[in-house]
Amino acid sequence: MTHAPLIPVKDFRATPVSWYPYVTPVQLETATDVQLAAMKVTPSNRKISYYTLTLAHDPEILSVRSPLFNDIMYHRGGLSRGYRELAATETSVVNGCFYCASVHSARYIQLTKDAIDIEILFNRKNEQQVNSQKSIIISVANQLSQPIPTFEKQSSTTLSQHLDAEEVIDLIFSISLFNWANRLMHSLGQAVEPSENP
Repeated sequence: MTHAPLIPVKDFRATPVSWYPYVTPVQLETATDVQLAAMKVTPSNRKISYYTLTLAHDPEILSVRSPLFNDIMYHRGGLSRGYRELAATETSVVNGCFYCASVHSARYIQLTKDAIDIEILFNRKNEQQVNSQKSIIISVANQLSQPIPTFEKQSSTTLSQHLDAEEVIDLIFSISLFNWANRLMHSLGQAVEPSENP
């Protein structure tokens, strides 16, 4: 796998970021039928990413991971898609995952047409500028993503005042998913500046 010099990402932004694995990803040309089947359940028609190709080393896990991701982030009802992306973005910022923060902040902006929320989040400006429902989502994602979570009874009470039970479940699932995914991405590779031949 040849590549141009890798430049690590050092800032959070809603513009594209690449991800490069520490281990050689599965090559489509030599992938087993089981690996190919696992990769087919990913949620888009885009080029298969290095990340998916890396996860394909364990096709059994990948075949479970992708439907779970899709169900948490894309199912209808409950917490809005935009708010799930906002929670994913804040979780990724707390965990220092530049790649996930980039992808999901861009999706939030695409869904809501509101780049100001992301500017506030990335720059750690006064989050009171964000409406109270968004603020509680950001706050809960932050609390549950700390090395020692700081979510307490008062946070639960405040959360239930702004979201219904189904929305709360979706929020917790979204945060949990990205606390896992961020750590996995850190273990398997690094965020790098985009290049034509990463």
